[in-house]
Amino acid sequence: MLPAEQQLALLQRGVEEIIPLEELETKLRHSVRTGRPLVIKEGFDPTAPELHLGHTITLRKLRDFQRLGHDVVFLIGDFTGRIGDPSGRTETRKQLGREEVLANAETYKTQVFKILAPERTRIEFNSKWCEPMHFEAVLELASRATVAKLLERDDFRRRFEAQKPISLLEFMYPLVQAYDSVALKADVELGGTDQKWNLLMGRQLQREYGLEPQVAMTLPLLPGTDGVEKMSKSLGNHIGIDDPPAEMFGKLMSIPDSVLMTYLVLLSDLPTAEVEQRRVQMAAGRLNPVQVKRELGRELVRQYHGEAASAAAEAAFDRIFVRRELPDEMLEVRLQQPARVIEVMVRSGLVQSLGEARRLVRQGAVLLDGQVVDDEAAQVEPGRTGQRTLKVGKRRFARLLFPGAVGT
Repeated sequence: MLPAEQQLALLQRGVEEIIPLEELETKLRHSVRTGRPLVIKEGFDPTAPELHLGHTITLRKLRDFQRLGHDVVFLIGDFTGRIGDPSGRTETRKQLGREEVLANAETYKTQVFKILAPERTRIEFNSKWCEPMHFEAVLELASRATVAKLLERDDFRRRFEAQKPISLLEFMYPLVQAYDSVALKADVELGGTDQKWNLLMGRQLQREYGLEPQVAMTLPLLPGTDGVEKMSKSLGNHIGIDDPPAEMFGKLMSIPDSVLMTYLVLLSDLPTAEVEQRRVQMAAGRLNPVQVKRELGRELVRQYHGEAASAAAEAAFDRIFVRRELPDEMLEVRLQQPARVIEVMVRSGLVQSLGEARRLVRQGAVLLDGQVVDDEAAQVEPGRTGQRTLKVGKRRFARLLFPGAVGT
């Protein structure tokens, strides 16, 4: 192991808070002296099947701990996921079924190893210790916190003051999550800044059960591709780590300049000194942000899809967005008869609803054979060749084929 001071310097990159910092240093010193790796924990509730780049911020920090010789526990909250994390919620979250949670959990297990080392990662499910708990143990857990303490949480307090319902089940969520730290005897727990209260509850509960309290390490929430809201699949501003390479590269090229440095610090492997160098050069006008986005796009696609995919994704971006050519591969949709463009958009999966299709038409974001579609009632017909090209937004394409027509 590296000396504790060097470990601490590496671990602090991109971190919002370490609570308390001196305890982490003490734990690292003891680890070096005894040769016992620290137990580093992070929990993920599998409420959706896809991990995105926002999730990778803490996963990359877990990897930093792994590279320093510590043991990482990737905790899948298959039990807590059925309750639903109330953090940041203004109303009660819909509960998920067991089958849906377990299906999502399986996809997590494959995706995390794009970042973490399998041989140094322990995957645990919190149903392992939560499901066997009898009612007496649940009541014992509930006795470890007060209603006043729970109402210190901003989201709970705001809902209470607004006289919006808070279920007892939601009050139990942070206690069950904190109990995970007791069960795993975690030395450090990671989470986003929105998880700070939950992580500190883990510290408190470990003390209640006679354990040395964990250190809470919080990391920033990654802005989405809109540069405003945090990255979220529900907001449509996310970049999935399983996104196709060309789509991932294109989305990274579209992020606002204002969040570029945040992405570099939190998502790239560039040394801190080189990140700072790029910041200074961009601020002085000596480096175009577009070049830095290209560099970032190449690196992240390489991280999740490999070198060849990274080169192909950049070439595809240049072909479509720089030279304005059509992509080599695109979705093919067969039509038996003329149809409204907005209906074709929904039927092909290019958009989720007719409402979204109409909105994109009004925005001038729909093109048929390169011509803007400005009428929501516009129809697509076979044309001279029986093939038409539909473009929706910047990156969605479909080749429309009319079987039996000339050229198809």
